[in-house]
This record gives sequence, structure tokens and C-alpha cells, in this order.
Amino acid sequence: MRIVVTGLIATYPVGGVAWDYLQYVHGLAALGHDVTYLEDTGQWVYAPRLQTFTEDCRENLAYLAAVLRRGGTPVPWAFRDAAGLLHGMEEADLHRRCRDADLFLNVSGCCWLRDAYRSARVAAYVDTDPCYSQAKLAAADAGTADEHVRYSAGMIRRHDVFFSFAENIGRAECLIPTAGLAWRPTRHPIVLADWPLAPPPGGGAFTTVMSWKTDVTPPAVGGRVYGGKDVEFAKVRALPACTHAPLEIALAGAAPVAELRAAGWRVVDARAVSATPEAYQDYIAGSRSELSVAKEAYVATRSGWFSTRSASYLAMGRPVVIQDTGLAAHYPIGEAILLFTDAEEAAAALAAVERDYGRRCAAARALAASAFDSGCILRRLLAEAGC
Repeated sequence: MRIVVTGLIATYPVGGVAWDYLQYVHGLAALGHDVTYLEDTGQWVYAPRLQTFTEDCRENLAYLAAVLRRGGTPVPWAFRDAAGLLHGMEEADLHRRCRDADLFLNVSGCCWLRDAYRSARVAAYVDTDPCYSQAKLAAADAGTADEHVRYSAGMIRRHDVFFSFAENIGRAECLIPTAGLAWRPTRHPIVLADWPLAPPPGGGAFTTVMSWKTDVTPPAVGGRVYGGKDVEFAKVRALPACTHAPLEIALAGAAPVAELRAAGWRVVDARAVSATPEAYQDYIAGSRSELSVAKEAYVATRSGWFSTRSASYLAMGRPVVIQDTGLAAHYPIGEAILLFTDAEEAAAALAAVERDYGRRCAAARALAASAFDSGCILRRLLAEAGC
């Protein structure tokens, strides 16, 4: 099949983001499909060197081209800048690829669904950030949305089929509204060949890579406004005092770094450890395990969301100690995945990881191969999209 995959590789040129979308590109190509990568957000791009957004996308385009050369077979790509100029291929070629496509896979819903792109046989919306998309739809339906949110909600509804990382969406325990759409649960695909197994370090820390607080408007559902990771981190701020395990955060955003360090956390710059896809993998490989909170929007709604980053730790053979978002119905808990709701439970999980650590590392790799196998996940997605 011919498939167009969208993403944010050039818009946010950091290693973790690149892997989020590369796994769709590589996974679909491994299944024998003809894949085109498209990026068109209508926004300026982020420049890590300047630590701000800019309309000059030259460095971002070079980064995108290098990332899409990974694996030895270059992927045809198109990037439309904020001024509307297309890079990477001619307009006629992009229009032809969209017209001939069996599937337009709008991962993260990040691509403008322009009329020229809607000529694909099926347009699928992949909701990787649950609660945020649905809150827009609910606000538009209730007549409380501003013009920008109404436009975004209308763009979402122009798709033909809808997938979500909220694996509990539609269940009684999940507080995320469906907004009248049939959301199909999905999860992040892992191409195991992209994640070479590395032996665990002797004295590595429990780590994660995170943004303290994102700039997007927090979602409001049912009269409640849900926050991000900064809200949930308060539950484990005192964790270093409850464990002997070294705890490290690769942190981006305006965080209270001095306060975190005073509480016993190691804090390093996320830009350094995630400058490239390779640097991101090296950081995970140098970790003992992952320890991470989730956004309040995922936790409080009992979404069943699982992090793309945590899936990457598993792929590298690292167990994950993560905040419970309602995962127990979908994943085996207790070996490679250990859940917590507060600092006491997190400390107990860290201690459990250290017991028979080698077995847990092997279980992590095995779980990545089974629960996140790109072939299984993407075949199911294609079937449910009617492709």
C-alpha cells in the first residue's frame, strides 16, 4: 500500500520526538508499504541552538533529511514551512502521492488536513496525547470553544477513522469523553531492530526524559482543568529521601531545578541527552531503569495511556517504574512494568527492580517484542482503518 505518515521531526528536532514518528515510518516500510513522510503544521520550528521558535527552518530541514536516512533507505519527504513554501519535493509530486495513497496517517493529528491531502482513500487520526484532542471536541460541541479550538475540532472531525493511545477510552472508568467518535485503542509501535540491546550499566541511575510543563492550553473536561507532569511530580518530589537508588531527570522547560536538586534529584539538561536519535538511545542505554510520572490529564482520567518513551526503555531492555494511568487491563504488571501512585509505592517499586534485576531486564525486552511489536500494532491499525 501507499501510505503518507505525518510527524513533528523537523518542528521539534530532538531525539525522542524523532523516534516517535520514525517507528511508524520504519515499521510500515518493514511491512513492505510505500511510505512518504509529510510535515505541515503551519507553525514556526523550534531551534535548539537558539532555544526558541524561528521561521528559519534550514537547520531543521537538514536534521529531518539526516533522520530519514536512518536505516539505509532514504524516505521521500515533504516539509511545508510557516510561509507555505514546500521543501523536499515538488507540489505536484506531493499531491500525486496523497491522491494515490491508500492511507493518510495523521500521527498526533499534527498535520493540517488541507484539501490536497484529503484525496487519500482513508484519513486516520492518531491521538497520541489523549484528553487534549477530546477536550477540544467537547468544547466545540458545547459552544464554549474559541475560534482556534473550533477550527482544530473541525479539522479532527474531517478524518475518517480515529485511534487513541487512551486504551481505556469508551470504558466506564475512563473520564475522557468520546465526543461522539468511535475511538479505537492503539499504542506506540516499536521496531525492535532499531533498538540494539545494550548491557545494563553497573551503577546507572533511574532516569527519565521529560518536559516540566508544556505551553499548550490544559484540557478542561466536565468542568475540571487537567494539568501536566508538574502537577503529578508533586506526589513523588520527596522520593529521594525514601530510597538509596540514584534518581535522575533529564529536564526541559521552566522547572524549579534548585528545589529538585535540594530534594535529592539529579537534574541534567534534556537538550544534551536528546540532541539526536542516537544520543537519546545512548542515554536510555546508560540508565538502570526508567522512573517517570505522567501528565495529570492521563492519570486522573484513568486513560490507560502508555508512554512512547517508556516503550523505548523496554526495547533497550530496561524495566520501567511508571505512574499508573489505568494500565492493568492492557499490560502484564509486576515484572518489566511496575506501577505507583505515590512516593511510598514508587520506593517499593524501585526496591523490587533491584531484586533479580537481570530477569527484569530480560522481561523488558521480551515485553517490547510482544506488546509493542510494530508489525502487530500496524497490521491491526491498517485493518481497523479498512486498508
